[in-house]
Amino acid sequence: MSLILRQEDSLVNRFIFLLVVVSQVFAMPGFAQDFGFGFGGEDGGNDSFSPAAVAVRMDGEVSASLLGYGEDFAEGAGHVKFGDIFTGRLNFSVSSSAADGVLKLKFRPGDAPVSVADVIDEGYVRLYFGNVDVEAGLRKLTWGKADSFGPLDVINPIDSEVIFTEMADNTDLSGVRIARPMVHVSARLGQFSKLEGVFIPGFEPYRIAETGPWVPAQMDLLYNPPFPFSVNDIIKPDISTLEYVQAGARFTTTLGSSDLGFQYYYGRLPQPAVSIGVDMSAYKITPEFLYNPYHQVGLDYAQVIYGFNTRAEFAANITEDTEGTDGAVYNPSLAWSLGFDRDLFAGINLNFQVNETLRLKNDELGSADFAVVMAGGSYDIEGGKDASSTRVTAALSRKFLRDELEARTALVWDIEDRDFLVMPALIWTRNDVRLSCSGGIFGGVEDGQLGQYRGNNFVKLGVSYTF
Repeated sequence: MSLILRQEDSLVNRFIFLLVVVSQVFAMPGFAQDFGFGFGGEDGGNDSFSPAAVAVRMDGEVSASLLGYGEDFAEGAGHVKFGDIFTGRLNFSVSSSAADGVLKLKFRPGDAPVSVADVIDEGYVRLYFGNVDVEAGLRKLTWGKADSFGPLDVINPIDSEVIFTEMADNTDLSGVRIARPMVHVSARLGQFSKLEGVFIPGFEPYRIAETGPWVPAQMDLLYNPPFPFSVNDIIKPDISTLEYVQAGARFTTTLGSSDLGFQYYYGRLPQPAVSIGVDMSAYKITPEFLYNPYHQVGLDYAQVIYGFNTRAEFAANITEDTEGTDGAVYNPSLAWSLGFDRDLFAGINLNFQVNETLRLKNDELGSADFAVVMAGGSYDIEGGKDASSTRVTAALSRKFLRDELEARTALVWDIEDRDFLVMPALIWTRNDVRLSCSGGIFGGVEDGQLGQYRGNNFVKLGVSYTF
């Protein structure tokens, strides 16, 4: 594996190199992965004068996987590509009574230069001031209580290029989240309450494929408009400026047996809106990406009810298009999720969640038909869509052989789009080694959010070692 950083990233390169060297020293015989140092008493143990004691830890994972698409296999071996087989993660943490430091690195093969963001998964420092914690750095932060991408989970954007292949054999989807630079402050209020605030100085949208099998149909239409039109380069804004700062606050508490949360967030919708300019003299269109500002007010709830671990979220998303007539701005919307998990019978566990978004002012939408654009009309990014969008996610799982072998099947069903995704998986885990065989089968209406990937049925084989 070779890893090349750009010249401007040389300082980070040296820092990473130093951490790796230090970690290797600590990994030598005589050193443990967890250790501490500070002022000790005469008996060699730590006494009360040891607030500066520091613990350093290193762990990680090495993985190899083969990912193949059914459509490629059908066309012959000359069309099959397994992609990057090897991936690796290396995590460092330094802890004391006053502060923590965390650096999580991710690696991939290849000789092409990569940016710091492609190498650093997370990197932040956490400071302790009594009941107040302050975190600053590159961070993944989950808000809300839903298991899988609830409406209140707004801090980190998602890499949509890998979401389905990651879902196939993982229940922890932190790998599809994109870390963001932020300052996060949390204050414990009594024994059961907490107040949080977050400030994000920049913005990053969802990572959407522009080439390859996971390009959404709507994106493909922008790059390949109907004849006789051709497309100029897509205009994208500079999202690193002060105009794109984001911030939010969240309060959580426990009342009796119920966990409650309330939050406010101001930011940008991570899904781009599009404004299309038309040059009829040259038969060219110029798409421009826009990231709409919005306010979100939301609440969440969790409680165990008759053995059901129940979770619910509700959010109101308020955009600038309160009249619903601006085709380059998403309409305001209401969103909610309701889910639970429960052991059923014969060792079978069910995890269930339904998410729904209800678009307001839906009757004011324009058209998303390019024929209207060709005739000089305006393009509406939401034109022709249903007022509601409902997705059901359910997973059945059972463990065998002293819990080493797990059989799992997950279903994702979009009700209005009338399409689905089925993901069976077989996972064997012993100690620190994990073997998995999984797949994904898309079906339903071809122009739905899931049905558009009917040619992307896949099989995935993986092995990983955690240390």
